[in-house]
Amino acid sequence: MEVISYNSPRCCNFNRRLVVKKSSSRQQVKIPLCRKHRILCTRVQFRSGSLGLPNKHHLFLKNVYHGKGSRPFKALEGFNNVDPKVLSGNYNGYVIGSEDEMGRMSETGQSVTKVLIPGLPDESNGESRISSCFWQWKPKFNVHYEKSGAENVNSPPLLFLPGFGVGSFHYENQLKDLGREYRVWAIDFLGQGMSLPFEDPTSPSREEGITEGKDFLWGFGDKTEPWANGLVYSMDLWRDQVRHFVEEVIGEPVYIVGNSLGGFVALYFAACNPQLVKGVTLLNATPFWGFFPNPIKSPRLARIFSWSGTFPLPENVRKLTEFVWQKISDPESIADVLRQVYADHSVNVDKVFSHILETTQHPAAAASFASIMFAPQGELSFREALSRCHMNNVPICLMYGKEDPWVKPVWGRQVKKQVPEAPYYEISPAGHCPHDEVPEVVNYLLRGWIKNLESEGAVGLPLLDDMEMESIQNNITRDLEFVKEGSKKSVMVRFLGSKFSLWNLIKSSLKSRFGKLETKSP
Repeated sequence: MEVISYNSPRCCNFNRRLVVKKSSSRQQVKIPLCRKHRILCTRVQFRSGSLGLPNKHHLFLKNVYHGKGSRPFKALEGFNNVDPKVLSGNYNGYVIGSEDEMGRMSETGQSVTKVLIPGLPDESNGESRISSCFWQWKPKFNVHYEKSGAENVNSPPLLFLPGFGVGSFHYENQLKDLGREYRVWAIDFLGQGMSLPFEDPTSPSREEGITEGKDFLWGFGDKTEPWANGLVYSMDLWRDQVRHFVEEVIGEPVYIVGNSLGGFVALYFAACNPQLVKGVTLLNATPFWGFFPNPIKSPRLARIFSWSGTFPLPENVRKLTEFVWQKISDPESIADVLRQVYADHSVNVDKVFSHILETTQHPAAAASFASIMFAPQGELSFREALSRCHMNNVPICLMYGKEDPWVKPVWGRQVKKQVPEAPYYEISPAGHCPHDEVPEVVNYLLRGWIKNLESEGAVGLPLLDDMEMESIQNNITRDLEFVKEGSKKSVMVRFLGSKFSLWNLIKSSLKSRFGKLETKSP
């Protein structure tokens, strides 16, 4: 592997000479590397307010969540007085047996057992083990990714795929925590995050700018640069990006985890490349993506549409893109979206907000957004990809935030219905991004599921360790308790077994509600 020290601003002056140093040792991999590839890495530390934003945006961060009609997002101040037992490295939760700690009720009206799980690692030393890297997939196709846990050479690899509009930064809590035990990677899709192009994919326009500052917008030129011919930021491109990344960078089959759009891409990749996948975890995966027909799947229908996300953008699309982009890249609009997708408004989203805002300032961001929106659908629908994974015996785990306003629980339950043997964990309260909102819970469940697969069932599924095997067919509810900011926090997790059905769920909910009414009546 070729490694380079890299210290350059994110969005500008990328034309640097790269001096390559050969690594002195290399881990043996199971998949032959397709070709030599360049990887640029640097150790990164995450500090609040160190993202290179103008001062006005640092000031905005302090006030954006206190605007008219908004609920404040309170900042977190670290982990104090954390129980050593929680951070000892023993990731098997244990049941709290006292009666006064079993007061919460499930929707069926029965007592819910509490289970204490680990919190996030203590970072009082200020040291981060996350490395930020760039991998050159093709000429001018530079993929940004972050990694941790390289020293865990005998542990299985994990790859995290982000949702739309975010990047590898959204998995900071997984990189720091799971990186203590596994080898962990998180990538930015091409056209998003820090995988936006280093150069303009089009030649500069000879016409006058439509609006002030148009010269700063890449992709609005008259002619496509040779390296960008046929470039479309689509599902098919991201599927191929993930395949080459697994083959060339990781070098062996992976456990792949995806949130929202990343969940769909993870499933699509696994359906097309089952030999590269050890298992797929879907975190509130979006069940659809793309408005226009795939040219391979529906060639006649695709020909009806004159433009399908390539560069340069047509004149009418440029005007529309400028108008829409001005609206959605506004800091208050970004804050509004975060308020929607996080169910718990006490979660600190300052870093997420800062990263998203910084990405919108990249000169290629607007045209890349247009390419994504007008790109064709993938060759497989979500349901087709799920069926192919099921047919190829690809293990699947489902984790869904119950309070997601976009991918509502009914979508996750539809997936569960199609693959009834897949463990399904419904987390509440949690919204569209449970891995960032309740990372303690997602990390705990993910660890347990991987251990269950790696042990070929010798280790039980999370929350089922002490249950009889037939209980896996039924629904189980647990309160997962962990330490955060020095105090205890509790999240309810429902496990849906193989006998799950929407009708049974509705019946249990109705039974619970009528039971409560009967209890209250004189």
